[in-house]
Amino acid sequence: MKIGISVSSSYPDIAPNLAADWMVARTRAANAAGLDHLFVGDHHSTKTPYFQNNVMLGRMLAEWGDKPFGALYLLPLWNPVLLAEQVGTLAALAKGRFIMQCGLGDPRQGAALGVDMSRQVGLFLAALRVMQALWRGETVDESTYWQLQRARISPLPSEPVEVWIGALVAPAIARAATLGDGWLAAPSLTLAESAAAIQQYKAACAKAEKAKGAAAIRRDILIAETSQAAKRAVAPYLAAGYRGIPEEALLVGSVVEVTDRLGQLYQQGYTDVIVRNISADQMESLKTIEFLSDVKAAIQS
Repeated sequence: MKIGISVSSSYPDIAPNLAADWMVARTRAANAAGLDHLFVGDHHSTKTPYFQNNVMLGRMLAEWGDKPFGALYLLPLWNPVLLAEQVGTLAALAKGRFIMQCGLGDPRQGAALGVDMSRQVGLFLAALRVMQALWRGETVDESTYWQLQRARISPLPSEPVEVWIGALVAPAIARAATLGDGWLAAPSLTLAESAAAIQQYKAACAKAEKAKGAAAIRRDILIAETSQAAKRAVAPYLAAGYRGIPEEALLVGSVVEVTDRLGQLYQQGYTDVIVRNISADQMESLKTIEFLSDVKAAIQS
């Protein structure tokens, strides 16, 4: 099982310059811990600081090395030519493979960006098709959504961009199986729900007569020296209804407890877990990332 990190891009309570430094420091810690992937998220028109993925990722790569990296993109919100160009440029900044996580977005963000989200599935499918053609070096026309005429990009990614499609409901999981190189499960899934969801993904791959790709799941995480210390640290976040995610779906505990929970996901068939820090405290978050080195060693043994 591979363990990656999605470095939080939301910092509502500190100065933007300091928040950007925190993101870079978390990337440096993730590299030192030997984590397998680096990601950042995608969110737009926010009330509090949210650092935009392509810009921040360019800086974070200086701390990352040659392992796989990428970002989440809410595809209906992006012009596919501009995004394909941005990914081509980012792919040239490091030797690791670029992994594009992608999803649909929500009506609020669509309205803020002037996107008709009643057409979000069509926009998603067309954007993915256009970008994959552009990355292959093709010249593309598209007249349904963007009126693209003889679009092409350069530089091209030096190796194929890997596409993980975020999906929760059955039709979206089927799209991930058919169109993606992998599937990204939601962070809110309990253990029973994650078991059912991966069975849906495997069945969809079989129906599409396609080999199962990466089966990844996001998990929000807090590790401490002891179980009791982890529970104390996470308590304020749970009391505030942390992101609406069930407590059972969080990775909270000691190294041994978190290793056991990851082992359960591995037994279900997940190939990758992408963690995100729960704590808003930088030292607490860096310590969690440091502990992941011990988790990886325990899993490998």
